[in-house]
Amino acid sequence: MSRGWLLRWFLNIAGIILAAYVIKGFEVTLLGAIFGSITLGIINAIIRPVVILLTLPINIVTLGLFTLIVNGLMLWLTSTVVLGFAIQGFGTAVISALVLSIFSFIISLFVKD
Repeated sequence: MSRGWLLRWFLNIAGIILAAYVIKGFEVTLLGAIFGSITLGIINAIIRPVVILLTLPINIVTLGLFTLIVNGLMLWLTSTVVLGFAIQGFGTAVISALVLSIFSFIISLFVKD
């Protein structure tokens, strides 16, 4: 296991906790953030590519902005599966997905695999 991957995972957990602290309607426990991060990774690896492929026409029309909706859907799906990882509504999921995407982008600028 590479050190960069492990550091990225811990920082993503911190990002989930930070997003839950900042965004009203997104509540998470430490254990929920850990298991939510793992579950979100699995969902993003298995389900998200299928959804992206199925929504490709609308994604092209919206110049890729629909991907944010798909990311929100994946985050909302994670909240339905993981205890201690609660998102109150789909709008909150989309906003949370945007915050987590920005945080993940910043992490990828500084942490290399």
